[in-house]
Amino acid sequence: MRTGEETYNGPAGGSGPHGGGGPSAHGPGPEGAAVPGPSAYRTRSDAEPTVTAEGLPPWLSPVARAADTLEPQQLSSFLPPESGRGRQSAVLILFGEGASGPELLLMERSGTLRSHAGQPAFPGGSLDPEDGDPATTGPLRAALREAEEETGLDPSGVQLFGVLPRLYIPVSQFIVTPVLGWWHTPSPVGAVDLAETARVFTVPVADLTDPANRANAVHPRGHLGPAFTVEGALVWGFTAGLIDRILHHAGWERPWDRDRELPLDWHA
Repeated sequence: MRTGEETYNGPAGGSGPHGGGGPSAHGPGPEGAAVPGPSAYRTRSDAEPTVTAEGLPPWLSPVARAADTLEPQQLSSFLPPESGRGRQSAVLILFGEGASGPELLLMERSGTLRSHAGQPAFPGGSLDPEDGDPATTGPLRAALREAEEETGLDPSGVQLFGVLPRLYIPVSQFIVTPVLGWWHTPSPVGAVDLAETARVFTVPVADLTDPANRANAVHPRGHLGPAFTVEGALVWGFTAGLIDRILHHAGWERPWDRDRELPLDWHA
């Protein structure tokens, strides 16, 4: 995602928004190898995106219910300005089912980037004009398009089942629409452009709810927010904040040591 979403301005739960591992259950390319670009998976480019919770696996029902009832303030203390001014963007929060059960798709930014190097994130990015109206189906198209461009994901294997309230990232002035998806037909995924994405990986939800993998990340400027140590990565910032809120409101959260802190360095 190229929205600056990994900056520490995150969702509620904070005062401020794989190492190793082989292929996931959904078959990303070998570590360090790019997968075919979006043209190899182009499908339904002209189709009208829809949102439906019909046919979801039962374990996803709590997330779908939460998406229908959540208020913006329950996700973040940073909300879009009343003026509506900001850079419209979307992220795809994609749930699948792998060898270890329910899981989430994440990507890790290249370690050579000038900003937010090596940070995990949801696939996503800015809306393009061809995505359409930001107030209606634009974020749906953008979330799927960006996920396809960044990970090689085949959008035809994804069912969009919910849209969370729009959130705001003050430092970059991005207005972010989180789009929820069910990966009903997995396709191979991996880093399409190694200059921007180091790897694409899945994280079992059981690992995200494991108290041993939870902590608060402490930014050098003093900001504090949720963090997860999973798949050899430290997930923090906007991404971790959203995961934290989803686990909480879906009723999946387990008690964890809220006094455990992990410092971030000045380059974070």
